[in-house]
Amino acid sequence: MATRTKVSSGSPWEAVVGYSRAIRVGNHIEVAGTTAMDGDRVVGEGEPYAQTQRALEIIGQALGELGADRSQVVRTRLFVTDISAWQQIGRAHGEFFGKTRPVTTMVQVSALIDPRLLVEIEATAIC
Repeated sequence: MATRTKVSSGSPWEAVVGYSRAIRVGNHIEVAGTTAMDGDRVVGEGEPYAQTQRALEIIGQALGELGADRSQVVRTRLFVTDISAWQQIGRAHGEFFGKTRPVTTMVQVSALIDPRLLVEIEATAIC
């Protein structure tokens, strides 16, 4: 059986909801929905581009803790509260991944867990 390694975000919600920031099993990594939250503060409040950048930075950190990097991401899912901001969000995503260009889905949702959040991103990596 493959070893299961978890990364914690340190969020108090992890224990309540029962999730981890990221988990690696063998060569497969899943990163949970990630936002621009730093504690109680939203990085880039009101700015979809900045929030996307910060969420992707956090995803990059989680991947690093599990021995991977952004070049190994094969899929992302972006949940956005205003699809009309797709160009700003997409630009930040494209800048972060460059030539990696993972398979990506972007969908509009009615709300995220905090009304100040505009973007939430999941990622899958194969190492």
